[in-house]
Parts: sequence; C-alpha cells; structure tokens
Amino acid sequence: MSYKDTFIKACKKQEVDTLPVWYMRQAGRYDPDYRVIKEKYSLLEICQQPELAAEVTLMPVNKLGVDAAILYSDIMNPVASIGIDFDIVKNIGPVIHNPIRSSADVEKLRPIQVEQDLSHVIKTIEILAAELQVPLITFAGAPFTIASYLIEGKPSKSYIRTKELMYSEPAVWFQLMDKLGDMVITYLKAHIAAGAKAVQLFDSWVGALSPKDFQHYVLPTIKRIFAELNHLDQPKIYFPGVSSGELLPLLQEVEADVIGLDWRVSVPEGRKRLGSKFAVQGNLDPYVLTAPMSVIKEQAKLIIDQGIQEPGYIFNLGHGLFPEASIDKLRELTDFVHSYSTSALAAAKQGSGV
Repeated sequence: MSYKDTFIKACKKQEVDTLPVWYMRQAGRYDPDYRVIKEKYSLLEICQQPELAAEVTLMPVNKLGVDAAILYSDIMNPVASIGIDFDIVKNIGPVIHNPIRSSADVEKLRPIQVEQDLSHVIKTIEILAAELQVPLITFAGAPFTIASYLIEGKPSKSYIRTKELMYSEPAVWFQLMDKLGDMVITYLKAHIAAGAKAVQLFDSWVGALSPKDFQHYVLPTIKRIFAELNHLDQPKIYFPGVSSGELLPLLQEVEADVIGLDWRVSVPEGRKRLGSKFAVQGNLDPYVLTAPMSVIKEQAKLIIDQGIQEPGYIFNLGHGLFPEASIDKLRELTDFVHSYSTSALAAAKQGSGV
C-alpha cells in the first residue's frame, strides 16, 4: 500500500483531489470492539501498554477509512511526569489529588521527563509510525485547559477557582502557564522525534474566557509553544475548543498551520476571522450524527461546499465523538465526504479552466 498524505497536503494548503477526513475522539466508546477492551482495562491502563494503545489507535483507520490516525492517549498523561497525582474517574473525568492552589504548589512542579516517565507513549508512536499508511496525529492539552483541571481539581463548568487564581494571583498564574508551556513543548517535540506526522494542541475549555482575558492571560503561552515548534516541518494544529469563535481574530499571530473550528462559526466566517492565514478543520456538530443519514449528508455537503472554496480544509467534527454515535453512520459519512468532495473539487477545477 502507498502512503496516503492527503491530510498533510490539506494542512499545508496544497491542492488535493479529495478532502481528508478524521474525527476527534475517533478511537473511542462508539466502537463496540473498543467497549469490550474498556471492560478489561481503564484508559490509563491501555495507554501504559503500547501494543494495545496502537491497536486502539488503528481501529478507526481500518473501520472507517479516515485519512489520519490520532494517538490513543489523554491530555492528562504528561502531568504525572511533572508531579501531579490524578485519576480518570468514570462519569467524572480527571480528578486531581494534589490540586494547584498557591505559588508553593506551582513551585513543586518539576520539568517533564518524557523518556523516563512516558516511554510507553513514545513506544506507541514508534509502533504506529512503522505500521500506518496514513499520517499519525499526536496531541497535548493546552496550558489553560490543563490548568483548569489542575486548579479546580476536577472538571468544571464555571472555572471559578481557575479564574480566581488568574485574576487574584497573576504572577502565580503566569508561573503556571510557563511551566505548562514548557511541558507541552518538550512533550510534542518528543512525539515528532518518535514519528508523529502532525501535532494538535487541544484547548478544549479556553472558550470560557473573554477575548480580552484570552489575549492577556493565555495567548502569549500559545504563541510561545508554536514558535518553539515552528522550525519543525510537521503540521501544527490549534483547536481552541467549543464556543471560541470570538477568539479567532486573536490567533493570526500564532505560528500554527491549521485552526480547528467548532460548529458555532461557519467555515467562511472562521476563515474571515483568521485572516485566511491558516488551513481550517471542522466543523460538523457531533450531535448531527443522531439524525437520519439524509440529514447528516445534507449538513456535511454544506460544510464541504464551504470548505473547498479555498485550499486548506480538513473535514472533522466541531468537537469529539460521543459514545452513542453510530459506527455505521460514521463509515457512511466518511465515504460520502470522500465521494462528494472528489466530484465537487473536480467540477470546481473544470469550471475554473485549470
């Protein structure tokens, strides 16, 4: 089999004949075979076993026909190496046993030791890099999103403790941002050295901030992360999470290649807010997948038609897959994106006289 690099070309805003497609959380609980594995092992236990983590990563590539794999892992994995004690609790999420509440707590955080503490992650990447016929995306959690867990102690809807620290102790906040920024940079560089073909920075909850607060408290660290990775050829993706449309105009100085959009901002509007600088990724509402297939295709067609108006578009969801999603619908959607976009791109090319 030949290596399929459509996803990489789209990330670099190069011409493609078919739109690439992959799904956030594509290795997950919607897959019955994955649920069987989860009956025996926890998420963290799967991550600790490189062969098993690689197998789970490969499942959606083999079953859905997507154009990229995303490493089976969790954004919390690297924080154990810097001194955070946590568990991922069923129906809750990450629960931190030593939450960050003071300058002294931040001081205790040590530099990440990837080879020493996260060799299982690196081994998984190496296995996948050797086996995959599509690009492997690896990822890290962005500093604000990681900080929200470390400070709150568990998932939050209000981020009250996080914002309290941010507003009341800005020196402590920026100290934490610096340490988490260092962690992300070191972690993603190690991924690329091990064979990752692209990296994504997930900032799932940063949409909880106003543009002014994002610009002051978070954006400098985001810019530093991508600046430190900029010399590496592998595409870099920033996903500023849900409800982040108002933040998009502030991202124009970020040295990323791709920006992920949620479904609240259309692809053309997202491009406009980003100054047409980046490739874009997104942005089907995941819960459209509960609809009949005719509705799913209608919604996907609209997004595809918008996406192909400019080079540099990757079909994805506006957030991650949910457990109730249908694997059969996902497979049919993937086929539809490929077939419809092939025809639409060919027609557009013929219409332009190219």
